[in-house]
Amino acid sequence: MSKIQATFERLQAQGQKALIPFITAGDPNPALTVPLMHALVESGADLIELGVPFSDPMADGPTVQRASERALKKGVNLRRVLEMVANFRADNNETPVVLMGYANPIEAMDVHVFGAAAFDAGVDGVLVVDYPPEESAEFAKVMRANALDPIFLLAPTSTEERVAMVGELASGYVYYISLKGVTGSSALDVEAAARRIPEIHAAVGVPVGVGFGIRDAWTAGMVARVADAVIVGSRIIEEIEESPADQVCARVKELVSGFSRAIRDRDADSGS
Repeated sequence: MSKIQATFERLQAQGQKALIPFITAGDPNPALTVPLMHALVESGADLIELGVPFSDPMADGPTVQRASERALKKGVNLRRVLEMVANFRADNNETPVVLMGYANPIEAMDVHVFGAAAFDAGVDGVLVVDYPPEESAEFAKVMRANALDPIFLLAPTSTEERVAMVGELASGYVYYISLKGVTGSSALDVEAAARRIPEIHAAVGVPVGVGFGIRDAWTAGMVARVADAVIVGSRIIEEIEESPADQVCARVKELVSGFSRAIRDRDADSGS
C-alpha cells in the first residue's frame, strides 16, 4: 500500500478529509523550502504538493508563475527539488509528498531515471500537468514500477471517456480542477463540484481532491463537505510572496492552520 493510499484510508477511518497545500520548490529561496514543508505539516497538512519550477507553464496563473520564475532565477531544477525532498525525509518519513510539474524536465532527465531518483528521494506521487491520460500508459507503468502513484487532473469539461481512462491509470488520488481557468482563479462553484464528484468517484475508484479557486477557510470547509481532499496553492504562495523572509514560515503556518481548522470543523459539524 502506498503512503498516499494509507493516509487517505487513515483519514477516512477517522471521518476526516485531507488538506493538501501546494508550494513551489525554491520559492522564495531554496533554503526555505524544507522549513516551509515542515511548517505545512505542523499546521495540519496531510499531504504536500511540491511544485517543480518550469519556465513555460500552461495551467498556472500569475501567482504560481511568479513563484516558478523566482525559483528558476535561483537555479532550482528537478534534481535540486529531489534533493529538497530527501532533506525533508531526514526528519519526516510519514507525510506523503507529490511532485507537480510539467513533462519537459522529466523527459530531459529520462522518465526511467526520474522514477528511480524520485523513489530514492522519498517522493510518493507525481502529477505531470501536460501528460494527458491518452499518452500516459507507459509513464504510469514506470511510476508504479518505482512505487510512485501517478496522479492525474480532471476538469468540469472532462468527458466520460477521459474520466474512465484516468480511472484505469491513476492511483493515490485524482486532482479535480473545480473551475475553468488557471490556478488562482476565483468563483469556485462548490455545488457544481458536488454534483460532479460522485460520478468521478464511481469511475476512478480513488479519492478525489479539489483545487483551483480555494482562497479562504470558509471555502475550504465547504469543499471538504463534498471532496476527499482540499488542495490550496495560489493563496499560500501569495502569503509567501508578501511576507518578509524572516516571517515566511510563521505566516504560512498561521494561514494553513486556518484552512486545517475549517476542514476539521466541517468534519465535527457533519459527524462524518
